[in-house]
Order: sequence, then C-alpha cells, then structure tokens
Amino acid sequence: MSRWFSIVPLVVLAALAALFIGWSLKRDPAFKPDALVGQTAPETVLPILQDGVAGPQNVDIRTAGVGKPMIVNVFASWCAPCRLEHPRLLALEAQGIAVVGVAYKDEPEATQAFLDELGDPFAMVLVDREGRAGLDLGVSGVPESFAVDAMGRIVAKSSGPLVTDEDVERLTAALVAPSRPLPTATTLDEAQERRDAAN
Repeated sequence: MSRWFSIVPLVVLAALAALFIGWSLKRDPAFKPDALVGQTAPETVLPILQDGVAGPQNVDIRTAGVGKPMIVNVFASWCAPCRLEHPRLLALEAQGIAVVGVAYKDEPEATQAFLDELGDPFAMVLVDREGRAGLDLGVSGVPESFAVDAMGRIVAKSSGPLVTDEDVERLTAALVAPSRPLPTATTLDEAQERRDAAN
C-alpha cells in the first residue's frame, strides 16, 4: 500500500506536465494581452528632458498630448530595436502626429545623445530613470508604443519595434477612429419608446 503512495506524486506530476505541453502546443505565440487598451492611461508624472537634463518641469503621461491624440513611445538609448524603429517615428512626426517619448531606465545625457545622433521625433521626452512609467503601462520590454486618444484613453498598443507600415497604420488608425456620436433628442425619444414598448 505504501508503494502506491510513493507513485501517486509521480503520476500527478506526469499528468501536469502533459497538460502543460498540450497547452503550449495550442497557444498562439503571437498573442500578447493588451490589458490597458480601452482604459485611461495611468497617471504617471515624470520630468521632461531639457538639454540632456531631467526637469525642472514635470508632466503627467495622460495629459502630455495637451488634449490631442498622441503616440506614447517607450524607448531607450541602449535599445538596439529602438534604433530600427526610429525612422518610423520621424515619419510620424513629419505627418504631424504627436509622439511623446518615455526614456525608459535611461540616463538623460544618454537619451539626449541618442536623439542628437538619430534626430528627435518627439513633441516631448519624459525621463523614466527608475522605470516607474514602464511598470504603470505594463511594459514588458522596449520599445513599446501606445496610441492615446484626446481623452487620455489607450486605444491601441504595439509591443516591439514599429518596423512595417502595418505596425504604424494600426496605431494611427486607432487615433483617428470616429468617436461615438452624442445622443440627440430623436435618439433619446426612440430609446424611451423602446423601453415603453418593452414594459
């Protein structure tokens, strides 16, 4: 009888391993949950990069677009994929799309040198030395980009560098998506009629 008790844990472990292997084979590797899409951007106040120095002015990421849609791009000077996507960010700036940079776990001097070398596509750069904004935004690595509408709501996210036209189009299309129309007297009357008919 005691022999059976020693085998039971091995059988349970083997069953768990089989379940895990089955789950991994069926899982879509490209799937990445975008937990913040549809929610208001986190209220994270960071200093603005000014001539290679952090501050003295501070800005909240949520309101950095000053009431206009924006792309928030989390990047770093030490990040090789950030160099790959940089021309796409410059193209967004040329199109008149506001791009706010968040320099993630980077020294302000290094960030400034990076922008001096490659060009500065950002309406402003926020300094996130400790990675606080990265935590608030749920960043798993740099670069990551977020489309934020005029109300400060995240409407799309891109994990990884923006290297194709499709990557950029998905973010910019989310920025220009039509807003929901305000109810008019006619639509309110129709809704009341439907409620009355249902009762």
